[in-house]
Amino acid sequence: MTRVLLLRHATTLWNLERRLQGRTDVPLCAEGRAEVASWRLPKWALRARAWTSPLLRARETAALLGRPEAEVEPRLVEMSWGLWEGRSVRELRRADAERVRALEALGLDLEPPGGESPRAVAARLAPFLARLAALGGEHLAITHKGVIRAAYAWASGWDMRGEPPVPRQGPIALLLTLDAEGRPHNSAFWPVLDG
Repeated sequence: MTRVLLLRHATTLWNLERRLQGRTDVPLCAEGRAEVASWRLPKWALRARAWTSPLLRARETAALLGRPEAEVEPRLVEMSWGLWEGRSVRELRRADAERVRALEALGLDLEPPGGESPRAVAARLAPFLARLAALGGEHLAITHKGVIRAAYAWASGWDMRGEPPVPRQGPIALLLTLDAEGRPHNSAFWPVLDG
């Protein structure tokens, strides 16, 4: 059995401002750096082989967790929001509500202008999970909300329409159990904060 804990990076200023970050390389803010000390991860995850997205906010989170040696994995990078990066959903809805609603209705196939769909994120994540299954054991992957949402959709069959079970803000961790080919068969959100 292969276990993987996908952990979202700590908070950035853009998170606080509710802006779409995507591939924009935003660092952690002071609040984000401080919040990591309150996180409670399973003991096995802190000893597991560690991986991180190449973006600074994920690498900083890995270092704050005591895992500066985490291997950079490009497939863990956040979903590209294309031309929407740096903007808030509220701002986008004010500018063109009808178009944003139409795209949101696509669920897994939502593709922002010049960006990437959640289905594409899951497709790029699949070979990485297959690699982890081949390695076996336990893994901690510091990544992004878009990657975690795509992995959860794949594991659970959620079509990404309607309200997501993934929390909108705050720390998020998704525990996956992989089969021998790297397909997730069980998934559960891990309570990152104590209490």
